[in-house]
Amino acid sequence: MTKRTWLALVSLFAVLSLVGAACASDSGDTGGEGGGGAADVCAADEFGCIEIAAGDPITVGTLQAISGDVATLGQDQVNGVQLAVDYLDGALDGTNGQLLGHDVVVTGEDDGCSAEGGQAGATALAANDQIVGVIGSSCSSAALGVADTILGDKGILLISGSNTNPGLTSEERHQPFYFRTAHNDKIQGAIVADFALMELGATTAATINDESPYADGLAAAFRDNFEAGGGTITAIEAINSADTDFKSLLESIKAKGADVLYFPDFNPACALIAQQAKDILPDTALIGSDGCLATTFLETAGAAADGVYASSPDLGAFQSNSFYANDFLNAYQTAFGSAPTSVFHAHAFDATNILFEAIKAVAIENEDGSLSIPRTALRDALAATSGWAGLTGTITCTPLGDCATDVTIGIFEAPGWPVEGGSGDQSAVFSETKSLADVI
Repeated sequence: MTKRTWLALVSLFAVLSLVGAACASDSGDTGGEGGGGAADVCAADEFGCIEIAAGDPITVGTLQAISGDVATLGQDQVNGVQLAVDYLDGALDGTNGQLLGHDVVVTGEDDGCSAEGGQAGATALAANDQIVGVIGSSCSSAALGVADTILGDKGILLISGSNTNPGLTSEERHQPFYFRTAHNDKIQGAIVADFALMELGATTAATINDESPYADGLAAAFRDNFEAGGGTITAIEAINSADTDFKSLLESIKAKGADVLYFPDFNPACALIAQQAKDILPDTALIGSDGCLATTFLETAGAAADGVYASSPDLGAFQSNSFYANDFLNAYQTAFGSAPTSVFHAHAFDATNILFEAIKAVAIENEDGSLSIPRTALRDALAATSGWAGLTGTITCTPLGDCATDVTIGIFEAPGWPVEGGSGDQSAVFSETKSLADVI
């Protein structure tokens, strides 16, 4: 099988007929004298076109958490974006290919895993009229009502490989230029609840979530599904992500009783909760999620990490793809000097590739070698992605921006977490596939 076969776009629905007419006619008329030329298309688009001069590069933005305690989450995705650029020539060989005869460059901002970081980073990116789309953010808090709105108001696509908060793709809050290749946490929360109920035999559970939309939404999804499955929630606790002492809170949970403690928080809080819970809740199963499942957890928690569970996309499912297991992971190690540090590198790779395909679908190649890329048509082409076979599975985008509609979530037991620093058997101890239609 060729390397392109696994990443073939099975079908991409027709986008604006005006764009199609311009492309079919070779679009040489940039002067706007009729004939469906680039000037007409760009004038008709609410947000105009990205204009790429002959010889100039196509610019892709990233908005990722690349500093502080969650840097392993964001840098892992920046690496995935870079590998997608490398792959433009059909091989992961360390030499970047071209897109429609143009080089591709990546410019990035730090989302800080916060609303403030999302606002600052998105504002900086939105000021660059050359950016065709942004891969990000790392954290839902940086996107929800912040980066998704700032960029969307400029007609700039935001495609996240790791935002999972359900609100981002809800009827009430979805921004039209926002998409994600990450799963919706309605799915992850339901699968963690199934693991607790069916695999661990739990009947009672407590949750701890920090102030982030990610942790809040995921803990709520777990509780809803755990109770729907017959379980009882004994405690619902909230923390600040900057907190470091959780002993009194854990003692309170102990007094109420819990077979399972679910704490889908970011590090270092996640690691510190696990560390302190080992002595206070020795008989309670500890479960985190993908915001926690990172190299930094294993480093901070130390020996207390052993036996802690965490949910995430099941990388074992990706391993069945020989391209991922061999070419991709080898290229990652060669380019960046380590194994992946989190679990969303492949989602960022897929997000970048579906952006490239959308660009190819709508870009107008002018006779002078320049490109005109209409922003609304670019969004519509991305939204029309259907049956795309990516590293993470089959990608089909819904009208609300969820592009991972059938998701396999695995539960991993430390130290066998599938990140740099994990050891032993790094396969999931529990794995389940659900679609958005399956969950409450």
